[in-house]
Amino acid sequence: MKTFSDLGLAESLLRAIAAEGYEAPTAIQAAAIPHGLAGEDVLGIAQTGTGKTAAFVLPMLQRLAAEGRKPEPRTCRALILAPTRELAAQILDCIRAYGRFLKLGSTLVVGGVKAGPQIKALASGVDVLVATPGRLLDHMGEGVVRIDTARVVVLDEADQMLDLGFFPAIRRIMAKTPKTRQTQLFSATMPDQIRALAADFLKSPKEVRATPVSRPVERIDQRVIETPAEEKRAVLTEILRNEALGRTIVFTRTKHGADRVAKHLAQAGLPAAAIHGNKSQNQRIRALEAFKSAETRILVATDIAARGIDVDGVEHVVNFELPNVPEVYVHRIGRTARAGATGIAISLCDPMERKLLRDIERLIGKSLLQASPAPGNGTARPGKPEGSKPASTRRRRRKHSPRRISDAA
Repeated sequence: MKTFSDLGLAESLLRAIAAEGYEAPTAIQAAAIPHGLAGEDVLGIAQTGTGKTAAFVLPMLQRLAAEGRKPEPRTCRALILAPTRELAAQILDCIRAYGRFLKLGSTLVVGGVKAGPQIKALASGVDVLVATPGRLLDHMGEGVVRIDTARVVVLDEADQMLDLGFFPAIRRIMAKTPKTRQTQLFSATMPDQIRALAADFLKSPKEVRATPVSRPVERIDQRVIETPAEEKRAVLTEILRNEALGRTIVFTRTKHGADRVAKHLAQAGLPAAAIHGNKSQNQRIRALEAFKSAETRILVATDIAARGIDVDGVEHVVNFELPNVPEVYVHRIGRTARAGATGIAISLCDPMERKLLRDIERLIGKSLLQASPAPGNGTARPGKPEGSKPASTRRRRRKHSPRRISDAA
């Protein structure tokens, strides 16, 4: 097994890594860091939770520290683009943790907060700028910052930036960076549009992968409950009433859906925090902190907002609605079973979602639509002892037996 020192990292970075409690690099770190240190362009395929942030942050910091230059006013020496405010903030935290023994400055440029402090932070120049595309373009248009001095550029979560429609903005931003830059692009999936973007902006990139593409980890116990759409809230409430359930993320497709589910759970005596794009930055921070501290054990989230969530100890993921894109299913359930732990993923599937479930089946290579167990056959509800009678939450509502997806999925 490789160690961080085997990768050629500087002593100051090794000290910071040790202070963070990490002993050995993850697969994506071991694969990507040597190329990053060599100044090569990198095309990384890695899902959230694989340690990919350190895979590009560590070589970036080492290069900037070795060059020993100071940034010019209103410029940056390195630029990292991320799709959401939450993810950008977590990347900045990572930079500051690993760079604690280096004299490098870093700052955050994102929407949803006042621009004044950002403008002030950029005035004297910054070594590392972490930004979302929209706010960065605003600042560039107003002459607040130039990026033609960026020696290293990273595009993180490129597939999510594609989903959010950021590619035109990214192309405008990349056009302002120097042609001599080192470029790294990381994405959980690699559709043709991202391959095309990489071909335009990366020079002979080294492609690295963390895990087989779009396969759920084996430690996730995946379950499906077939239920009519109008009964989903009642079924969800019944699942979450089980006090044995620990920290749980409930996924919805839309922002309004997240609010409706959180409100329903609160009315049922199950306090839940909702996080999505319509929430203010402060609201999102408070919700995330409450979830991390276990003050709130239920977080209702949209896929876009969840890309910024990096929380260990999530025991359950519930898909209130199946995602329209099958790869998103893998991203969702990957929020649990991290760092060697086990987890449970429960999907509520109504008849109109059968096609979505079949798409997921094809992606993960497992047949999920097997014959449903007949009610009363002893199949346990999630978290319930076998043979126990589920609490009645609605008059004349039939039982919904979960069907377990193979543990090897």
